[in-house]
Amino acid sequence: MRDTDAVNRREFLGTAAGGSFMLASQPAARSAAAAERDAWPKLRPARIYKVYIGRSGATKNARTGAEVRYLTWSNEEITKLDNYLRDLEKKLGDVTFVGGDTIPPTDVAEVAAKAASADGMLLTWLSGHGGDYETLDKLRFGVGMPAVSFFQPFSGHGWMWHQQWKDRKVVLLSTSNLGELDEAVSLLRVPALMKQTRILAVDGPRGTKAACSPEEVKKKFGADLVTIKNDQILEIAKSIDPKAAEAEAQQYWISQARKIVEPTRQEIIDSARYYLAVKQLMIKENARGICSTACMGVPRGCLTFSKLGDLGLVGACEGDIDSTLTELLFAYAFREPGFITDPVIDEARNAVVQFHCTSFTQRPGGKRMPFVIRNQTDSGGGVALQVQWQVGEPVTMAKLVNLDTMLVVPGKIIETGTNPLACRTQFTQTVRDARHLFMNWGGGAIVPTDFTGNMAQYIGAMPMLHRAVFYGDHVRALKRLGSLMGFKVIEEDRPA
Repeated sequence: MRDTDAVNRREFLGTAAGGSFMLASQPAARSAAAAERDAWPKLRPARIYKVYIGRSGATKNARTGAEVRYLTWSNEEITKLDNYLRDLEKKLGDVTFVGGDTIPPTDVAEVAAKAASADGMLLTWLSGHGGDYETLDKLRFGVGMPAVSFFQPFSGHGWMWHQQWKDRKVVLLSTSNLGELDEAVSLLRVPALMKQTRILAVDGPRGTKAACSPEEVKKKFGADLVTIKNDQILEIAKSIDPKAAEAEAQQYWISQARKIVEPTRQEIIDSARYYLAVKQLMIKENARGICSTACMGVPRGCLTFSKLGDLGLVGACEGDIDSTLTELLFAYAFREPGFITDPVIDEARNAVVQFHCTSFTQRPGGKRMPFVIRNQTDSGGGVALQVQWQVGEPVTMAKLVNLDTMLVVPGKIIETGTNPLACRTQFTQTVRDARHLFMNWGGGAIVPTDFTGNMAQYIGAMPMLHRAVFYGDHVRALKRLGSLMGFKVIEEDRPA
């Protein structure tokens, strides 16, 4: 099973061409992974209060006294929207729509009182000559919760007033496409899920000051940030049944690997035992994310964090709490796992080379990506992964810093690599302006005084160096999520 020769790049890439590589035993592995996710306590679905707003019938002009008639909405239109939302509720699985009032005839204050216990609001405009902007002010901002305002064409002239709310935790939609609600409601879930989230920081977090503060994280996102000792995990690991660790290593890693190069079988088993210990602790603590400053210890945390990503959870190396929060936001909003990288810029190719030793191997519902089991590049020890990312796929590089700014760069994977000077998993991503990215790295949002923790020079590099990469182009959605959750979005590779 063990191969001490270097991986033959042509053989590796040829086997993985087109993302078609999949071992025969993988369907069973996917099923097992799905069952394993169920071991974690489930989060409560987000409760979204839906409201239909418009004007109907006739009224009198306040100045002239003349009767003014308004076009009315039909019950069929509301039924159509209700049916669409019912299907969307089933599709997402973690959203419950409640309410359904129409204004008028229901009074705004009455609706606000009933909606106060919800996690968010979906406001659909059916008609209204003036847009009823006073209604939105009283309803949405009186209740004070994230909202989506869905304005359809021919719903009146009120659309021209809506931009005044763009910085007030509301996603503004003006579209005839009901499908736009899928993304908007997906984003509306995120604040509610973050409030139920518990994050474990092994031996303390590293990153920007705000992100390292449990009080600030709680205030901003409602999540709990708790510091634990790595000794707790190591103590649990001693109690793990050796046969269970061996089965985990064999079934999930050894039997699924394209090749094993440096690590011994026992090293892989020890890494699997560490994962099982982390899993046990996270379930006990009801934690959805973990970051560790002890990940370079023995055993290393690389396989653990890779497996957590496969399960739709978050495991972040080197204690990087900013990337941990970024990955949690993406997991809730887009159901995409993240890959924390040490990127370098190549101006000659207008690209960024992404690399690190911990990568997920499977997206939700998808095939496992081909991978080789290697050691960790910098230390030459431990167990890490060389994962084959899919050439041609769009990706988004991102990082939330200081709890208030999301750095983002979209692109497409143009090649993978095996450079011995870089960490094991490597791929190259296009950017829009590599020179601007190089000179604008951090977008002005990261400064040395933001850093905190011990080993100041090393930790100080963490917010500036690390980014997380996700499959898909999520720039537009991130801007909308920023509107809901109160962070700004900076496109690092795009001149202002």
